[in-house]
Amino acid sequence: MEGQKAVEFTLAGIDANGQERDFQLSDLLQEAKHLVLYFYPRDNTPGCTQEACDFRDSLNIILPYARVAGVSADSLESHKKFKEKYALNFPLLSDPQHKVMELYGAWGQKTSYGKTTTGTIRSTVIIAHDGTIIKHYKAVKAKGHALRVVEDLKRISQ
Repeated sequence: MEGQKAVEFTLAGIDANGQERDFQLSDLLQEAKHLVLYFYPRDNTPGCTQEACDFRDSLNIILPYARVAGVSADSLESHKKFKEKYALNFPLLSDPQHKVMELYGAWGQKTSYGKTTTGTIRSTVIIAHDGTIIKHYKAVKAKGHALRVVEDLKRISQ
């Protein structure tokens, strides 16, 4: 995946101001040097809340390098409540059919507590302004992930 062109998509989402709108990859890329697109399983769960709040708290450090957007299969209504509850300051996109998640390797079989299921694989891609995937984090742990992304963005942007 790294070194490949990111696949264009359009997803409905909730923007940083809490408004519903459609997001296209090309538009997200025009707004920043890089895009951090992170995929997470579900709003309001412990790991997903940790990860979202870590990105929220790191956004001032990230913004000189990249824009952040989260993607899950949750509904727009769920995203809106999640954003409001935790004052999330970046867009959350809804992919209920998992089409974008599948394109980016964030949907498939995973093992949790010894049980194999099909679902969202917590992962992140950093996409350069020209649409090239420059970093792919596979099956990440929520805690500390945003800080790792920050460090990589700093290194990539030197």
